[in-house]
Formats: sequence, C-alpha cells, structure tokens
Amino acid sequence: MSMLHWSIVLPFIAAFCIPFTGKITRKIHTGWFVLAIPIAIFIYLCTLLPKIKEHATIMESVSWIPSLDISFDAYVDGLGLLFTMLITGIGALVTLYSIFYMNKEKENLVNFYVFLLLFMGAMLGVVLSDNLIVLYTFWEFTSLSSFLLIGYWNDRKASRYGAQKSLLITFLGGLSMLGGFIALYVMGDTFSIRELISMAPELIQHPLFYFSMVLVLLGAFTKSAQFPFHIWLPDAMEAPTPVSAYLHSATMVKAGIYLVARLSPIFALSAEWVWTVGLVGIITLFWGSFNAIRQHDLKGILAFSTISQLGMIMSMLGMGAAALHYTGDDTQVYMAATAAAIFHLINHATFKGSLFMVVGIIDHETGTRDIRKLGGLMTFMPITFTIAAIGSFSMAGLPPFNGFLSKEMFFKSTLTIANADFLSLETWGILFPVIAWIASVFTFVYCMILFFKTFTGKAKLDQLPKKPHEAPIGMLISPIILVSLVIIWGLFPNMLAETIIEPAVAAIQPVLYAADPYHVHISMWHGLQPELWMTIGVVALGLILYKTYPSWTGIYKWMPKRFTLNNAYNKGLSWMDIGSNRLTRGYMNGNIHDYLVYIFGFTIIILLYMIWRLDAFTINTTSVTPIGIYELILAVILVTASIMILFAKSRLTSIILLGTVGYTVSLLFVLFRAPDLALTQFVIETVSTSLFLLCFYHLPKYKPKEKRIRFKVTNLIIALGVGVTMTLLALSSHSTKLFDSISEYYKQVTYKEAGGENMVNVILVDFRGLDTMFEITVLSIAAIGIYTMIKLRLERKGGAE
Repeated sequence: MSMLHWSIVLPFIAAFCIPFTGKITRKIHTGWFVLAIPIAIFIYLCTLLPKIKEHATIMESVSWIPSLDISFDAYVDGLGLLFTMLITGIGALVTLYSIFYMNKEKENLVNFYVFLLLFMGAMLGVVLSDNLIVLYTFWEFTSLSSFLLIGYWNDRKASRYGAQKSLLITFLGGLSMLGGFIALYVMGDTFSIRELISMAPELIQHPLFYFSMVLVLLGAFTKSAQFPFHIWLPDAMEAPTPVSAYLHSATMVKAGIYLVARLSPIFALSAEWVWTVGLVGIITLFWGSFNAIRQHDLKGILAFSTISQLGMIMSMLGMGAAALHYTGDDTQVYMAATAAAIFHLINHATFKGSLFMVVGIIDHETGTRDIRKLGGLMTFMPITFTIAAIGSFSMAGLPPFNGFLSKEMFFKSTLTIANADFLSLETWGILFPVIAWIASVFTFVYCMILFFKTFTGKAKLDQLPKKPHEAPIGMLISPIILVSLVIIWGLFPNMLAETIIEPAVAAIQPVLYAADPYHVHISMWHGLQPELWMTIGVVALGLILYKTYPSWTGIYKWMPKRFTLNNAYNKGLSWMDIGSNRLTRGYMNGNIHDYLVYIFGFTIIILLYMIWRLDAFTINTTSVTPIGIYELILAVILVTASIMILFAKSRLTSIILLGTVGYTVSLLFVLFRAPDLALTQFVIETVSTSLFLLCFYHLPKYKPKEKRIRFKVTNLIIALGVGVTMTLLALSSHSTKLFDSISEYYKQVTYKEAGGENMVNVILVDFRGLDTMFEITVLSIAAIGIYTMIKLRLERKGGAE
C-alpha cells in the first residue's frame, strides 16, 4: 500500500494497539502515545502541499472487489488535502488538549482514545476515497465511532440519548446516500467519483439524476446538521469537550460539507442544486443563530452556533454552484462564493475549536457551564479571557480577525446571487442577503452573550461548585495556537490563497477553473462596499439587541414545545416503539404452530405469485429419466411413512417413521449417484434421530388433545399449499429454464481456479467460505453463551449453598 493508504490505516492500527499500550505504561497518560499519530500524518500531508499548489493530483489504488468495481482508491487534490489537514491538525491539538482535560485516574482513557482514533481514521477514509462504496463504508464508520464518543459517559442518560439520536439521524441519512450512490452507478456504470465527474453533462439527462441528487443531499444534510435534521447536534454536546471540539468544529459535521463540495461538479449543472443547497443552508444559518441566543449552557450556545456556521458554509457552496450556469466574467463572480466557503470552513475550525476548548476550561475550572451562574471570570482567568475574546469576536465577524474577512465575502456572495437571472432567482434571490443579514445580527448577539456574560460583570462565586482559577498551561496550548491562527490569517489571509483555497476551488469546480482560473485575493480593506455597510448594520443593531436582551427574549415563549422538531422526534420514537410492540405481540404469541403457518403461508403466496408472474409453469416430460423399480419402491416407502406419521399415537412411533423418511431419502441419493450427499444425510439422520429419542424419553407421556375444526382446516390448507407449490416448482424448474444453470460455471472453474476435484467440497470451502465462516461463528457464539449461562448457574448454586 502507498503512504496515502497508510495514512488512513494508521489510526485503525493504533486503535488496536492502544489497549495493550495502556496496560503496559499505566503511569504515562495514553494521550501522549496517541498524539504521535495525527502529528505524523499531518507532517506527511505537508510534504504534498507543493504538488497540490500546482494543482496536481495524487492517486493510489488497491484492488478490493474488482468484480463489483470496488477498489480502495486514495485520491488527493486541493479539497481532499484541505480536509485531511483539518482532520489531523485539529486532531493533534484536540489530543494534546485532552491529555490535560481527561484525568487518567478517573476516566477510561483506553476507550476514549480507541474511539477517537477510529473516528479519525474513518474521517480520513471519507475525504481520501475516490470510490463511492468505500466512501460510504467510512462514512457509516464515522457515525458509529461518533456514537461511541458522544455516549462515552454511558452512565449518563443524556449521553445515551444524545448518542442514539445522532446515530439514528445520521445513519438513516447515510442509507439514503447509499441509494444515491447506487443510482449514480446505474447512471454512469462506475463508482469512481473522478469518472462520474467527467460524465456530468451526460448524467444530467438520465431519469435517475434528480432522484440520486435528493438522496445524496439527505445524507449530506443529516451529517452536517442542516435544518430540519439539526436536532441531533445540541444533544451531542453531552460528549466530553475534546470530542465536541473535534467532531463539531472541524470533522464530522463537515463531512456533509465535503460531500456537497466533492459532488458539486456532478449535480451543480442542475439549477435545482443551487436553490436546494443555498436555501437549506441560509435557513439553517438563521435558525441556528436565532436559537443560540436562548441557550443557557455554554456548549448549547456553541452547538447552535455550529449549526448556524455550517448553514453559512453550505449556502455559499450552493451560491458558488451558480457559476456553472454562466459564462465569461460572470463565472468568476460566483466562483468567489466557493472560495468564501472554503475560507470560512478553515476559519470556523480555528475560532470554533478554540471556543470549545475555552468552554471546556471554564467547565473544568469552575464546575459549571451555566451562563446564569458565571460572570467576572476575567480577573481569575486572564489568558482564557483573551482566547475567548479573539474567538468570539472572530465568530461575530469583527476585524481584524479572519472571521470578519470570510463574513464579508459571504455578504458579497448573497448580494451577487440576488441578481442571478435563472430559476426565479431574480425574484426570490433577495431572500439570501436579507436572511443572511438578520442571521448575522443574531450571530453577533450570541457571540456577545457568550463572551461578556461569562467574563465581565460581577463574579458569582457563591454559585460556582469550584473556586475559579486559570487552567494549566498544557490545557491552554491548543486554544492559543488556534487563536494565533485566527489573528495571523486575519492579517495575512493570502497565505492560504494559493496553497489551500485555490486548489480546493479548482477541485470543486474543475471544468470552470481549467477554462478560466480563479485567483483568490483577500484584503482587510476593500472600500466602502455594500457588504461593509451590512457589517456596520449588524454591529449597530446587534449592540442594541444585546443591551436590550431581557426585554425581547420573550418571543421564544411564543413557540410551544409540543410543536418543536425535538418533540416530533421524541413522539415519533415513542409511536414507533408502541406500534412495534403491538405488532410484535400480535404475531409473537409463543405458539410454534402459528409461526409455521406464517412462514409457510408467506412462502406459498410468494412462490405461486412468481411462477404466475414469470409464466414459468410448464410440464415437459421429454427429458425425464425413466423411473426404475428401486426408485418406485423407495417412493412408495417414503409416501407411506409420511402418511403414517399423521396417525401415529406415540412419540416413539413418530420418531421412527420420521427416521424412515430420512433414511429413504438417503437411499434415493445413492441411486442417483450422490454418495457424498447420501453419507451426509445418513449421518444427520442418525444424529437427529438419536437426539430426538434422548430428549423425548424425558418428556411426559404423550396425550393427544382434541383439535378444533379451524385448527385442522388451517393445517390442511397449509399442507396442501406447500405440497402443491413445491410440486409445481419442481416440475417447472425441470421443464423451464429462465436462465442458464450456475452449475456450468462451477464445472468450469472448480478445478482450474479452486484446484479441487470434488465440486461440492470446493463450493462449501472456497465459494461459500465466508458463509461457512459465519455459520461457524454463530455456532461458536451460541456455544459460548450456553457455557456462560451454565457456569453462572453453577456459581449461583455454589454461592447459595
């Protein structure tokens, strides 16, 4: 495998090794061993920057399942490198922060770091995979590993609830995304993203195009917490703060952003893509910022702010997609929105990551995150105060920080899209700048609340579980690095222009960039433009709303809880639970007879329907082998023994007659020259008959009960139905061949490819190897379970004595 593949695999290998490392070195914090992984991968990725800066791409492939067109293709371009550097760079800082945040004496660090490494590897797999099925595999692994991280404190009900909620919503979105990927494969006959991008003009003509687009967007919107699927993110804040800083600032929630950006070259040719992505993003921006103000938990404020900021990035990707619907200089105008999305993606990771760490420090050093109990921490925590000021003001969009620059670019993009002249944007496009400006006002307000309510005013020491003090330097290093980048990239934004932003834009809009390269130039002062006046208006109105905060927050009471999306989710789960219980109780009554009726009845209906649907019922006796005297004698014995079972008066007689049926079938296999099947049948029949006799020996004497007519009629119908169906199926399968028998394939490859002369053995061992392995696994698990129950029972008896 290549270095790219090792970059993905290394965190998984480390996750496997960490449990052993933790046991060997108990005196050293496990995080120090984990820290080396993201740092090593980040350093390797930095060596790729010169190539990516020149818009080169790196592709490494490992064959996986070639028959299904599935290969482990690791692909790096500007977009992939950006996300991998965020995943490993922020991952390294979060790991360093967690070393001082997570107490090795009180926490199960092995589990924490195993889950963290699994998530890191899964995210790297998502952003480096060119094959859609491989991408999906890693995508769902991010859902599983994030579930484990969010539910890390599994003794807390809120943690379990948040983990379950995030898993259900993101997993269902992932399933719909898989449907979209399969539709793309049907359309383009390939799972390769690069190849599908090259076919984009043809794909848009396919009838499945819009179907696949909707399914893919469902996956992206659920993962990136877009409205109305955002409800899982606030509950995910029950995770430890390092997890929140990692998952919700730079990685998991941005997986949906990545998916939209990566597949934009395919779907952005549709004007509906522009509207859907842009409008969903702008609504999410507003809803997240509006609800952040009403939160009292610091992490709750950051959760809704994350939703808001993700909506902002998503809307810019939608607006940037409009470039594909113009030619000439107009394309450059809209490509600026894509560049703004990339720049804000980076900025958000810096200021939001630092703010999550600040909140963790406050919680760690004061014992609470409730903003109503906080205040006046500036004098006790001056360094944390400085970090929070930089992060909050950058998120609010104030100069000279990087958030101001990307917010200005965002405003300019909304003003540009309002003048677009396709798909009614010239009429409804005004919604973009209006909603964006209102949402930005709320963003400013919650940033001021987050900062000033926590660090200024009078300290409420009597309401704090701990006496506040500054955090240890180890916990401050990571947020200091992040806010340093906030300032550096605010003052010198063009450091990122050619190395990161332009290659990412080229990856999102490859055709346009190849025809007319877009050169990024960002400046702090760009004149008295409309976007600057919008920012001034945001600050002015935001200050007024912040100062009058208590007088207008009553509007939140106008929204009854019973009409909220969270309530709908909870009610939906409750209804499904009640409905499934009722349904289950309706057919799971403990009566084996009823279960057999369901199974056989369903089988009869399906098989008879398919025979009729395919017009497959045919009787052709031209190629029937003549029936000899021995076959006739055995058939008579078989039928006679079967009928006699119905009239047997004892269990012993029934078992003997049942054994007669089995041995007769074995003799038929001998006559039909299938000695291996005959031997297998003999062994199974002998063992099963012996076991039956052993078990029934200990049962009480059989006393037949009088059965009702309904019971007997049901048995008669099912018995006749199964008999007729199987007879028709056997006759039809012999007389009608809808497709060639697979036996010919096995005849050709059994000896040549598998190297075996016994076809049956080769099929069981080689062709059905996985099936056989899983059967053995199931039996092993069952055996272990039985052994454990017996052992526990014996221990209880011993303890009772």
